[in-house]
Amino acid sequence: MTPDHRIAVCPGSYDPITHGHLDVISRASELFDEVVVGVVNMPIRKGATLFGVDERLSFISEATAHLPGVRAVAFSTLVVDFARAEGSKVIVKGLRAISDFEYEFEMHQLNRLQAPDVDTLYLMASPQYSFLSSSGIKELAMFGGAIEGLVPDRVAARLKEELGR
Repeated sequence: MTPDHRIAVCPGSYDPITHGHLDVISRASELFDEVVVGVVNMPIRKGATLFGVDERLSFISEATAHLPGVRAVAFSTLVVDFARAEGSKVIVKGLRAISDFEYEFEMHQLNRLQAPDVDTLYLMASPQYSFLSSSGIKELAMFGGAIEGLVPDRVAARLKEELGR
């Protein structure tokens, strides 16, 4: 690895990964030499996940296989500790709305207190994905809504198995 090798981490629960997540990851891969998609093994804020960490990692690996320098890794630490362990000084997050900003601003401030050497880069959601959330996708799937085109095909099939009526 050269001294100017730029690594970013894109942390999240990815339960499940959506095309909005993939848009942010893809755009980050154009800005950095390596993007580590950090999958929170035990999310605190969102509670229990629908899919286990191994399946979430598999969904991400399959959906990002065409992106050089992108890999998915599970973590169960502070995100700044995860970033440091991966050799990154940058956390990349996507923002959809003002409510995302308010939460992410608080997280950024807490992260900077813990690790002043790790910064956060925010990418605004592309317009076609600005409404897309994992929880919204799960709700659509639970009530038989159309989720094709919002998540990778394998994710859509698994959601229908787990939640479909």
